[in-house]
Amino acid sequence: MVWKGRKTGIFDTWDECKAQVLMFEDASYKSFPSRAEATMAFNAGYNATKGTKTKASSGSGAIVSKSNIVKNSISVDAACSGNPGLMEYRGVYTHNKQEIFHQGPYKDATNNIGEFLALVHALAALKKQGKEDVLIYSDSKIAIGWVKKGKSNTKLEPTGRNEIIFDLIDRAEKWLQSNSFKNPIAKWETRSWGEIPADFGRK
Repeated sequence: MVWKGRKTGIFDTWDECKAQVLMFEDASYKSFPSRAEATMAFNAGYNATKGTKTKASSGSGAIVSKSNIVKNSISVDAACSGNPGLMEYRGVYTHNKQEIFHQGPYKDATNNIGEFLALVHALAALKKQGKEDVLIYSDSKIAIGWVKKGKSNTKLEPTGRNEIIFDLIDRAEKWLQSNSFKNPIAKWETRSWGEIPADFGRK
């Protein structure tokens, strides 16, 4: 049950609840043994649950076991040989690693740029498909931060071979500036879950 999150209310599964609270600042949520108890607690408000035996959780979701991975999600990742170097990025369905999109390789780019472009590509595709409830995983805090700010912070220099990269960055930033999105973006917990499903396997 969620008092504060992307959507509030009573949810029947942890996956549904987690999609509302994961990476949502100051989220407030709690589990109950029955829908009746959850309804009573929801109507009473979050403050009324403080001090009870099963404490309400507040935060961005610290439980990181594999059972917490949201199935209704896609994962994105990038790979770059060198810095700068040859870069490509892709998105896959998290549950079965089926590839949804794959772009590149592009010359004289960076991994952070690839992660950023992959996130924006996923957001734009999901919005176009009307699937704004689908969660997106990325293992890059930097790229997630750039998306939240609506602008990349790359120090990449033009080389004459990477004009397309600067064009893609410009298009991605313009998309973020002119579009709102509801899809939750979550950090993939590599230490607990292993490599992100979209990983290129080149480490």
